[in-house]
Formats: sequence, C-alpha cells, structure tokens
Amino acid sequence: MKTGIVVKSTGSWFDVRDESGHITNCKIKGKFRTANIRTTSPVAVGDNVSFDYEDNNTGVITEISERRNYIIRKASNLSKESQVIAANIDQVFLIVTLKMPETTTMFIDRFLITAEAYRIPTTIIFNKIDIYNDVIKERLNDLNKMYSSIGYKCIEISVLENINIESLKSELINKTTLISGNSGVGKSSLINKIDPIITQKTGIVSKSHNKGKHTTTFAEMFELTSGGYIIDTPGIKGFGLIDFDKYDLYHYFPEIFRVAASCQYNNCIHVNEPKCAVKNAVENGIISEERYYNYLTILHQDDEKYRK
Repeated sequence: MKTGIVVKSTGSWFDVRDESGHITNCKIKGKFRTANIRTTSPVAVGDNVSFDYEDNNTGVITEISERRNYIIRKASNLSKESQVIAANIDQVFLIVTLKMPETTTMFIDRFLITAEAYRIPTTIIFNKIDIYNDVIKERLNDLNKMYSSIGYKCIEISVLENINIESLKSELINKTTLISGNSGVGKSSLINKIDPIITQKTGIVSKSHNKGKHTTTFAEMFELTSGGYIIDTPGIKGFGLIDFDKYDLYHYFPEIFRVAASCQYNNCIHVNEPKCAVKNAVENGIISEERYYNYLTILHQDDEKYRK
C-alpha cells in the first residue's frame, strides 16, 4: 500500500502523487462509491489518501485521511447535496472582477462564510483594474475599504498589465493556496503569470453576455517552483451554502459577530429584535448596509438546501 496526495480530480478518476513525486491514476474503491455520502465525490484535490496498485499501472484509493479543513459548496448535481472543492488548504485567493464579468458581493460573502466556517484565511484579489473607468474605480475603492475594515486582506491587480503580481508571489511560498472565483475572472491566467512553468488553458470572456467561459474543467493542484502549491478550480457561477443553522449564520460575518455580543438577547438573529446592537451599528455606519443586506438575504433564503 502507498500513500500520497490527490493532485487532480476528473470526477471518476484521481491523480495521486506519492512521496517520490510519481503520479498514479486512481479510481475509488467500491465501498466509497456505495457509501451513503452527501457529496458528489468522497475524494477531493488536497486529500491525503492510501492506495493499492493494480496490474495495469493504475491504482485504487482504499483510505482517505481526516481533513483539517475544506471548501464545500452546494452541488449542481441535484442527486447530491454538496461538492467539496478542495481539502487541506492553508489559504484562499478569491479572484474578483467588477467588469467582464462582474462579481457580486453576494457571491463574495457566500464564499467568505464557508471559508470562515472552516477558519481558512481568505485574500480578496481584485483583478482587471486596468480596464476600469472612474465609476468602477470608485466602486472598487468602496469594496476595498469595506472588506479591509472587516479584516480581509485585499490586493488590486492586473494580470494583463502585470500590476502587483510580484506582491502575490511572496504570499504563496510554502503554502497550499486555493484559487477560486467566477468564470472569466482570470484564475488560470493569474496562475500562468505566477509560475510560467504551469501551462493552463485560458479562455475568453463572452462580450455579448459578459460571462466567462469555463476553461478549467476539474480541480488540479500544481507545485510552484518557488515552493508551495496552487489549486486551480473550475469557475463558479453561484456559491450555494449548506448546513448553516440560521442562529449561527452571523458568526461567519466577523463584524456582525463582534457587535452581537452587545445585543440584549442571547438568541438575537439581528432582524426585528429590540435593542439589537447589530441593527444599531448598521444605522450608525459601523456595519456596512450592503453586508447586512446580504446577511438578511442569506438568512431568509427560500431554498432550504442553503442551510439547515
């Protein structure tokens, strides 16, 4: 039996790299496929696994080690409840664009909630700043201030113009970093710029719909020549939340959680309760109205699959 780390997932097959660097194409042992699981696959990129060789130089994954964290989302496959995007991550770079395509704060906040739940540090990377006009730049400044004030690190870049790319490289050394975001925000282009040895397909953005075309089909981990690993993921159109109790949701909005300690009632969910410190903080500009609106929207989401 050998051990290794899953570096690529193609749905039914997984590339596993062992300690020597050799990669074996593996499938999952039958017990995993027939188990009563709630995810599209029990194995994800970043998982530490044990596997046995088969006669045709492929392998069979027989055991999955316990994960220290993971990023999970509501799956598009209606027969399953969730999809683990990647596991055992040190940090996330969430790539955001305000044009071609526009990333909404609702998408950003849904992603941040899941990262907060598993205590995964997230840096918000605003890409394509070279194409922004004055109006969009003002919006960019507002978002930068909003998320920075909460405690999230924000970096403004242009992959095309090579702006601030070097400052990102030092953040990646000796860490496993998940790169995520909407389709078309420039994830694969950024990875190619960070490490030219990595050859990834890059796509174009549909001018007619301003939506990115999917160029990364499956999650894949790449070793950086400077040390560390990057996990590239398929572009995400929406980020559905799962398994969040409405009474705990505010815990994953750091600025709301900090203020909530001053609410009159311990079970306050910051909607209509009297003497709510959170609502008072919103009225006084201490908490962003936009973030609070997103909190309320998620809290009252009609689709129960987003939360318990």
